[in-house]
Amino acid sequence: MRNIGYARVSTAGQSLAGQLETLTAEGCEIIFEEKVSGAKSNRIELQAALRELQAGDVLIVTRLDRLARSTYDLLSIIKQIETSGAQLKSLAETWADTTTSHGRLILTVLGGLAEFERELIVQRTQEGRERAKREGRRLGRPPKLSSHQKALVTKWRNEGRDNAEIARDLGVSRSTVSRVR
Repeated sequence: MRNIGYARVSTAGQSLAGQLETLTAEGCEIIFEEKVSGAKSNRIELQAALRELQAGDVLIVTRLDRLARSTYDLLSIIKQIETSGAQLKSLAETWADTTTSHGRLILTVLGGLAEFERELIVQRTQEGRERAKREGRRLGRPPKLSSHQKALVTKWRNEGRDNAEIARDLGVSRSTVSRVR
C-alpha cells in the first residue's frame, strides 16, 4: 500500500508549496503536481496519478476542489480510483475518505444523489420536448430552405439543373439541396 499525492493550483502564479508540505507530512511516497485550471478536463498529471494507482494504494489530496471541478467529475474520478483497487482520501473533507466505512457510505449517497439528479434532468427534458410537440413547435434546427425554396429546387431539377448549381443559387450546401424530395 502506497500513499500517492496529487496537488494542483489553478495558475502559474500560485504556489504548490503548502499542498506539497501537507502531502509529504501525510506520508505520500509519490506526489503528482500541476499548475492548471480545474476547469480543464485534460489534466495530464491527474491522469498520470490515476494510471499509477495499484490495488491497495491511497490517492491523497489536501482538498477535493484540487481534484475535481464538480460532483459528477468527482464521482467519475472516484470510479477510476476504485476500478484500480485503490482508495481516495481528502485531508480537508474527512467525510471523503474511502479508506473508512463512513467515507464510503457518504460517497455512495452522493453518487446516488448525482444519479438521481441526472435522471431528473433527462425526465424534465423529455417532458419539455413532449410539451413542445403537443403545442406544435418544431424541434431541432430550423430548416435551411423555406417551402418556396423547396418548390424552386423541384422546379429547377425538372428543368435539368444539377444540385451543385441549385445550391450555389440558393446559398446552401449541395447536401441540403439533395435532401429535398
